[in-house]
Amino acid sequence: MTDHSEIISRMTGLLYPFILLFGFYIILNGHASPGGGFQGGAVLASVFITRYLVEPDRCIRLKTLKTAEKTLFVCIILYPALFLFASTTNHTELMNLIYLVAMNFLIGLKVCSGFTIIFFRFAFYEGGI
Repeated sequence: MTDHSEIISRMTGLLYPFILLFGFYIILNGHASPGGGFQGGAVLASVFITRYLVEPDRCIRLKTLKTAEKTLFVCIILYPALFLFASTTNHTELMNLIYLVAMNFLIGLKVCSGFTIIFFRFAFYEGGI
């Protein structure tokens, strides 16, 4: 008897696109409805976590994920400064909307990569896998 369930792996494979779509929906509509970067990033991280739980043999490149997280952090710091200093005139509604959506998107991807790194840190180092 194996621990691998074909039904669970196929069902999670079918649900991945919907989870990704829902996570990006939460991120992109965070400026107008409850939700935003943090909540959407947590939903996106659940895709990576369930992928590991269903198929633990498939590896994930943590070094690449850590590099992406650091790059996203720098972008989160630089984008508001660029937005603040680049426009000396008054901000229009469209500029504010673009700023909010872009910040939600950056924060969502940062939270997704951070939660995924934390999970794999616990799984590999604390769990003894």
